[in-house]
Amino acid sequence: MPQKLAMIVIHGLGKQHEDFADTFIEEMHRTFSAVSGEKKPGQRIVIKPVYWASVFANREEKLMKTLVGPPYNLRYRELREFMIHYLADAVAYQPLDGGDDNYEAIHKTISTQLNILSAEAGPDAPLCVISHSLGTVIASNFFYDLQYGHRKPPVLNPDSALERGDTLSLFYSCGTTLPLWGLRFPQLDKPIQVPSKGFSAQHPQVPGEWINFYDKDDVLAYPLKSIHPAYDKVVTEDRDVNVGTLIKSWTPLCHNGYLKSSSVITPIAEGLDKLWKQINVKALQPQG
Repeated sequence: MPQKLAMIVIHGLGKQHEDFADTFIEEMHRTFSAVSGEKKPGQRIVIKPVYWASVFANREEKLMKTLVGPPYNLRYRELREFMIHYLADAVAYQPLDGGDDNYEAIHKTISTQLNILSAEAGPDAPLCVISHSLGTVIASNFFYDLQYGHRKPPVLNPDSALERGDTLSLFYSCGTTLPLWGLRFPQLDKPIQVPSKGFSAQHPQVPGEWINFYDKDDVLAYPLKSIHPAYDKVVTEDRDVNVGTLIKSWTPLCHNGYLKSSSVITPIAEGLDKLWKQINVKALQPQG
């Protein structure tokens, strides 16, 4: 039986809702089916969203009511709401030397979805990660901790290679702020390995890939290969794309357009199709 691929989608900064990935997942299945010839969505890829905003949502709403409304009635309410949801996410996520409740709680949302994926796609399913904005920082930290053992994230089923991060094979980062977070360290010289060592050992003939999508009009998005030779080696490509609506595509507001753009969705679908065929090459050969 052919091996399915597993995929998680990790959202970024801002006020998010639990259904943030619904449209993207529907479009990804449609595009993948068109690219691969898959007859029924879900036969070859299984996709799960990672909704981590719930960790902060109630406290951020409380901040809005406490600081912006009566008795202060601060001006530019919508702009302040934007700043609270964007900046508070970034500030609250930072790991601490003491208790890392926020950091660990967010990483647990990834572990939970990997556990579900392991059950649906199989414990050895190759893993594709799609991340947006701060989501790339979160994904990078999560798999860094798995690969280098700094702060071990919770692994709900230690017998699952997928949950241990050993099947990470594709990484697509969109509008990433990762280089800015790198300022916390003397030098950003130790990226996660894509594909992971475990995957490369199991499938030495499959190179995997890390494509970093960025729009030049997006002030929160940056290339990765130039920040350090180590990133130049592991990141396959920094790809300049034009995302967003006709009105927003030429402004910084395009930041939220990556997961709606065919210039991002189509190459991801093509990468998934290529990986699926590489993994299942024996299963696709005629029997006899």
